[in-house]
Amino acid sequence: MRPIDFFAPQPVLRLLAASAVLLGLAGCDKLTATLGLNEAQQKDTEARAIGGACRHALRGVEDCYTLNPKAPKAAVFDGWKEMDQYMRDNKIEGTPAVVAKPPEPAPRRAAPRASAPAES
Repeated sequence: MRPIDFFAPQPVLRLLAASAVLLGLAGCDKLTATLGLNEAQQKDTEARAIGGACRHALRGVEDCYTLNPKAPKAAVFDGWKEMDQYMRDNKIEGTPAVVAKPPEPAPRRAAPRASAPAES
């Protein structure tokens, strides 16, 4: 049995090449480019996810539309409907959404006005 030479050039080069590839993939900002999705498909996918999340959070589809006005309604509905069927088939209970109400902003006080210098 031959002892392992940790400083042999081939394993080091392989490790460096693998590290370079992994770092390159980790730096990808656009996963959609990797998956080959265009902008319209990405919006559709996100809207379906929003619809599914709304259904799981026991929200009605109308509430989902109100909370996400920029999402395409047809895709939101499709996602909601798919999640509804999935939850029924697998006897999954939804989890109510617990959204903390943002604190009321403090009323603004009027800044004290500097008094004009008295004229003599």
